[in-house]
Amino acid sequence: MSTLKIHTVESAPQESKTILENSIKSFGMLPNLHGVLAEVPDLLKIYKTLHQSFQNTSFTNEELTVVWQTINVEHECSYCIPAHTGIAHMMKVDPALTEALRNKEVMPNKKLQALHDTTLSIVRNRGHISDSELQSFYDTGYGEHQVLEIILGLAQKVISNYTNHIASTPVDKSFQKFI
Repeated sequence: MSTLKIHTVESAPQESKTILENSIKSFGMLPNLHGVLAEVPDLLKIYKTLHQSFQNTSFTNEELTVVWQTINVEHECSYCIPAHTGIAHMMKVDPALTEALRNKEVMPNKKLQALHDTTLSIVRNRGHISDSELQSFYDTGYGEHQVLEIILGLAQKVISNYTNHIASTPVDKSFQKFI
């Protein structure tokens, strides 16, 4: 039973109102997750900053999707899996990739598989990753920079996945077709 409120712009704390208005401009609606996070304006600000920062990493749209969805699926986030499927569609990511991630299937190429495997290992082992796993990651063309970028994406996803678990955040109407 969740008691976390999903704020509207009108019901949100004053410090969250402008941030929520910007969410509406970006998405054409107010994502329920943002409405929940609005209760703590700094949390909403940090979440959105992490989201923007992760999008500004060296990763392509496909690679961003691999990191996000690997974490969402592992955390079993019933809100973020369909939301990031919708976001991947908006980013023109091949639907075959999003379906492979959702269904825990093999990635379409060795490099994306290495990104998926490394992200999954970091999540499952709470950051403890073996030298051989790192070397396998590096052998596909990634570097130390990308390991740290995965951690940036994980920080964002911990905020959203854990919030959605506690809040039982309902999937937004625009993402329901991706459930």
